[in-house]
Amino acid sequence: MAPHAEERVGSATEGGVAATPPKDLFVVDSPNVKYTDDAITTKYTYRTTAVTKDASGKYVAAPKETLYDFKVDRKIPKLGVMLVGLGGNNGTTVTAGIIANRRGLVWDTKEGKRAANYYGSVIMGSTTKLGIDSETSEDINIPFHDLMPMVHPNDLVIGGWDISSMNLADAMDRAKVLEPSLKALVRKEMATITPLPSIYYPDFIAANQEERADNLIPGNKASMAHVEQIRKDIKDFKAANNLDKVIVQWTANTERFSDVTEGVHDTAENLLKAIEAGHEEVSPSTVFAVACILDKVPFINGSPQNTFVPGAIKLAEQHGAFIGGDDFKSGQTKMKSALVEFLINAGIKLTSIASYNHLGNNDGMNLSSQKQFRSKEISKSNVVDDMVAANTVLYAKDEHPDHTVVIKYMPAVGDNKRALDEYYAEIFLGGHQTISIFNVCEDSLLASPLIIDLVLVAEMMTRIQWKVHGAESADDKYAGFHSVLSVLSYMLKAPLTPPGTPVINALAKQRAAITNIFRACVGLEPESDMTLEHKLF
Repeated sequence: MAPHAEERVGSATEGGVAATPPKDLFVVDSPNVKYTDDAITTKYTYRTTAVTKDASGKYVAAPKETLYDFKVDRKIPKLGVMLVGLGGNNGTTVTAGIIANRRGLVWDTKEGKRAANYYGSVIMGSTTKLGIDSETSEDINIPFHDLMPMVHPNDLVIGGWDISSMNLADAMDRAKVLEPSLKALVRKEMATITPLPSIYYPDFIAANQEERADNLIPGNKASMAHVEQIRKDIKDFKAANNLDKVIVQWTANTERFSDVTEGVHDTAENLLKAIEAGHEEVSPSTVFAVACILDKVPFINGSPQNTFVPGAIKLAEQHGAFIGGDDFKSGQTKMKSALVEFLINAGIKLTSIASYNHLGNNDGMNLSSQKQFRSKEISKSNVVDDMVAANTVLYAKDEHPDHTVVIKYMPAVGDNKRALDEYYAEIFLGGHQTISIFNVCEDSLLASPLIIDLVLVAEMMTRIQWKVHGAESADDKYAGFHSVLSVLSYMLKAPLTPPGTPVINALAKQRAAITNIFRACVGLEPESDMTLEHKLF
């Protein structure tokens, strides 16, 4: 459990200590791995297969090896998280959850006592295979969090912005997510946290949100003054809490899609000019992203709108700033990406997917507006495309299953979202299979661990550098990953990838990407389930 810090200013949770070296759970015994107090350096052979076609049209597969050098900064920073939408369901839930875990709280419910945990977080709640016990031949699994020298969520310092001025204790009551007995235990700390004023452009979110909007930075359209105020807020938060780094994450309302226009959104220069001119098609989330990019503060978009217009991505590339998005993948879509991957990999031809949701929280109320719903519909509808395209045995070119998504606002069910899905598939000799799923998802309790995962992985990526081994030229020195953090895809419905690279939605591949990149950083081979050591007698 993290030690409590002194009382802090800046409307932030307590937490964290100064940057410290980690206590390793394991070491890698290899001539390719070196440890110092400051870094882990490794030589890693990346193996892939390059495919070409010969003159006859036959595929030629050639194994390919590339030797890379990785360098990982081992010193764990004191990390701050600033949430846009701090007073919403997700913001209050994740803040209360971190306080509860930090204090090791136990509370009464009608089903008995419950203790704070990080269930639902792949980083904090799952394990990964380290290797095989040399004596018993059994798998050795370790907590995922211990694979790399990562920040612990108990040490996070939380602050942020909201269009509502309500303190987090009252906002927690408004959200109606947590048990009363738990709320009573965290109320005092939550009451001390008040969101910073945020920006509010009424055309981008539903009109039914207007009554919340009493905590605003002046101005109702994009401006450089808004960009500069956000930058100042981040710098002040960092200084007030003596932080090494800050990560910003959008967990506010879903916006409508921006109408992306040539000359406005297409280049970094045009986007900055459009903000300066107060262009009406620059969204609040894009303004937040630009402010973060200019100061190289990682920015993650947890809603489905098109925050990262082409100019924003190019601006991030220019500044070497990390961005990631879009839209938290928590309940129905995570089930869909897992089930569709299973069916198509099993050779079963999925022909239609019908997804219906109803929910009663503020997200549902905002999505009752058609323009905001359209943003969500797009993010939920594209999650099967790469899996379909990969199976040319089942699907002809440009063939897709029918796929429809419906979302309805039903206040009575609150944060307990109902998700109903029907999967209709063609099987052997013209037969059919129908799978129906009814999923009750406590929405914010599923999304909050994803917020934590996105922060922990994004921060870890800021401490990883790599290069081609043996490179000596100035262009081939150690460098970070591309500005677009596609490694965050496991937690996001509509993963953002670097321009010109494929989008991966298959859940198992997304998790494997995080696992195997981290393994490479500490000098381990990718996970393998071949178990050849058990097959030769």
